[in-house]
Amino acid sequence: MILRQPLLQYLVGTGCWIFRSLRSLRSTGHMETSVAVLPFFAQGEIVKGFGRGSKELGFPTANFPDDVTLSIPDALVCGIYCGWANVDNGEVYKMVMSIGYNPFYKNTTKTMETHILQVFDKDLHGSLLKVCILHHLRQELNFSSLDELKNAIKNDIHEADLLLDKPESRIYQNHDYFSNRSP
Repeated sequence: MILRQPLLQYLVGTGCWIFRSLRSLRSTGHMETSVAVLPFFAQGEIVKGFGRGSKELGFPTANFPDDVTLSIPDALVCGIYCGWANVDNGEVYKMVMSIGYNPFYKNTTKTMETHILQVFDKDLHGSLLKVCILHHLRQELNFSSLDELKNAIKNDIHEADLLLDKPESRIYQNHDYFSNRSP
């Protein structure tokens, strides 16, 4: 079922947008709870993370502050997602995002870590990050080695690249959300 006029709702004080629409659930193996709230829009200032994305893994991430992470709906379960992102209202690029506790590193705090599929030549800390989360790729997993984790990330990026090239995903790259300067 397609909703002709989706409701875009800004959650005041959180930096988050929620796009509510009725979507048909496909048998893709993606979790129903996540699919029910997708697409999901969030924005916030990029903050310093643990530093593992760039240094240890080779996949730099732009991290949301805790207040943004804490404001996402419970239905957006821990896992790996993909969608679109921009920095400081610039160009919109593909992204892969981890939402959760990163069990390999035994994090005790939930995080939202965004790997934008674009190389930036400047420090992004303090910049405005906007994301549109479209697809749930997989559940959050633990890995037996760093190489196993890196391979999973490479596979996530490959799957995201394919999904985001589809016309039904590409339309969100030009969504009004990314061109709006303020909520």
